[in-house]
Amino acid sequence: EEQFQTFQHYFKQINLRAMASDEVSKAQTALPGGDTIFGKIIRKEIPATILYEDDKCLAFKDVAPQAPVHFLVIPKNPIAMLSDSTAADAGILGHLLSTAARVAGEQELGEGYRVVINNGKHGAQSVYHLHLHVMGGRQLSWPPG
Repeated sequence: EEQFQTFQHYFKQINLRAMASDEVSKAQTALPGGDTIFGKIIRKEIPATILYEDDKCLAFKDVAPQAPVHFLVIPKNPIAMLSDSTAADAGILGHLLSTAARVAGEQELGEGYRVVINNGKHGAQSVYHLHLHVMGGRQLSWPPG
């Protein structure tokens, strides 16, 4: 039993690394501009498990979760990447963070969670529509990258 659990843990770590590596590969060829999968989710053209929605943002479950709880928070009016934001975006950036905290509470992440924003190729951003990853539900390791 113990050996099986050790094997399961080892396999899960390998699988998570492979998924993360795939995301880094996608980021190497991703380009800003044009419609994105997130625009299609906002318009309800493709399905998503929506956790929260208001007139400014949308939170939904990640389709390739890296933790037991993993959801994204996105602005409805796209900003390609965090480094493209300006002082005029301060309101929506704050709203995205407060929404992340609200949904994390609803997802019972009282023991803690991590908020990540990937920015650009070296930040492994694979979709050029600003998005916050919120992950929790287990002890997360450090450093993350």
